[in-house]
Amino acid sequence: MHGTGPPLVTPFDADADLDEDALRDLVGWVEARGVDFLVPCGSNSEAELMTAEERARAIEIVAAEASVPVLAGTGSPGKRETLVATEAAADAGADAAFVVTPFYYGHDQSTLAAYYREVADAAAIPVYLYSVPVFTDVTLEPETVGRLAEHPNVAGMKDSSGDIAAFQRIRERTADADFDLMVGAGGVLGQALAAGGTGGVLALANVAPEATTAVYEASEAGDDEHARELTAACVELNHAVTADYGIPGLKYAMRQRGAPAGHARSPHRPVDEDARAALDDLLDELADLRIDR
Repeated sequence: MHGTGPPLVTPFDADADLDEDALRDLVGWVEARGVDFLVPCGSNSEAELMTAEERARAIEIVAAEASVPVLAGTGSPGKRETLVATEAAADAGADAAFVVTPFYYGHDQSTLAAYYREVADAAAIPVYLYSVPVFTDVTLEPETVGRLAEHPNVAGMKDSSGDIAAFQRIRERTADADFDLMVGAGGVLGQALAAGGTGGVLALANVAPEATTAVYEASEAGDDEHARELTAACVELNHAVTADYGIPGLKYAMRQRGAPAGHARSPHRPVDEDARAALDDLLDELADLRIDR
């Protein structure tokens, strides 16, 4: 996968049920604003708050509706559930599987590597590694990634550490492989692309897909300075819809922009008045942002 894509939020209705029509509409909304691929059932999709059946249905809907590649989140703490979900995603038409590091129990790097090799051996579609230590307290070390990149069915990785030095070390260890390296932190997108990244899977791409696309296009055109400038202009909004206000804030901001984001599922709670005001101010700044030179 190259370019930028959102870990697509999952619209829930007022009763917290999957809103299938809104999900279809959301696919069209982000595609019309330039995303290069879609990632249903990622962290910002509230996948961990969904049943296995709901996750499979969401992937099925997105794969049927999308006109861009679909990188489907299929990872769980155990291999059996991951393989069942990956098979279902492949049957639904997903282009690749997005597999989070096993979490809950502690595993060393050799165990993580063995797990990914077993998943990749069995999967009918390419496998992308997903390291998101802020949620899992598990980090795939650059040396481990380098070894896994040699597997013919391990196609790439999303690194959500936000650590550019570690990102560069991963790139160095995968440089000779056919391996897509994507960043998961919108606040460092320009820097990661300059360091050899092939794109980003970004919460920010749900609410500001035009901006994340513009960063990637500037980088591809060799204008790293403009890519960094655009990244810097979006840092505060990115922080607000991730660290500050999380998924409820992200969905609020999306709704303010006209996206059919739906509601967040419990235990999430709607953002309060102060948060809404802060997000509105940041959205006003986004509206004033000039993405072209």
